[in-house]
Amino acid sequence: MAYTSSLHLSKHLLLPKPNRGLVDRAILPVESTMEGTALRNYDLLLRHDLVVAQEINLFVHYCLLAMPGVRATEVRRVISHPMALAHCGRALARLGVDREPVEDTAGAVEMLRSNMMLDTAAIASPRAADLYGLDVLAHGLQDESWNVTRFLLLSKPPSPVAVPVDADAKTSMVVAHRGGSMAVVLKVLSAFSSRNINMSKLEVINNEAGVGEPRPPVMILDTGARGAPTLRAFPHVLYVDCEGAADDPLVREAIKEIEKFAVFVRVLGCYAADTNVYDLQ
Repeated sequence: MAYTSSLHLSKHLLLPKPNRGLVDRAILPVESTMEGTALRNYDLLLRHDLVVAQEINLFVHYCLLAMPGVRATEVRRVISHPMALAHCGRALARLGVDREPVEDTAGAVEMLRSNMMLDTAAIASPRAADLYGLDVLAHGLQDESWNVTRFLLLSKPPSPVAVPVDADAKTSMVVAHRGGSMAVVLKVLSAFSSRNINMSKLEVINNEAGVGEPRPPVMILDTGARGAPTLRAFPHVLYVDCEGAADDPLVREAIKEIEKFAVFVRVLGCYAADTNVYDLQ
């Protein structure tokens, strides 16, 4: 079974033929306690026929990696994803090094190793050090130890992971509409609250052109369209997570009610809710 990690997921989702069978699973970071929701990653998910099979919450743990034998005093530059550089700002300031953003943390490690950079270090995970044979110059480089990232395990439909009978289930969906944003939000809230269904996430995205620069619409793959799945553009989108399985009668009722006033509804997945926060150190 092949996996693609969150370090490379954006590349795989942007492939012209994402269902070419290169991997069986993908791991997508979707939100963190410091940065909020990663909307770009959600947008990538919506463009493809993928389902959420599992969620996992991990403490963010960054390491400073260098080529074997390189000492911290020899490092003049640090490369990594812009978010990783921002999360380690205080530590990097103490080191007094230049910072250079690259596409992702795995890309930084690959660049470091393939170019044999002896004056450069990369910020990545301790696992990356093992995989690429690099030295760890410092552990716990992140500024805040409480920062947690939520990841989603994605798969081609149908979901390969069944929700255990005794587990609490969670359903993720996207609700798209073309106007009256606040009214739609209130109706969505009412559809769940009237049935005593708790919502764990409600993210409202308004990309309608305003006074400033026009924002591009959110593109969503309509997997239920007749014929081939079709990409559709929407200026207003709601990301919703609710407690309960998608086939639960009350959840089904709520979704059917939302479908009456929303332009488009797509269930992204149903999976076991996991409130644990794991540490991979």
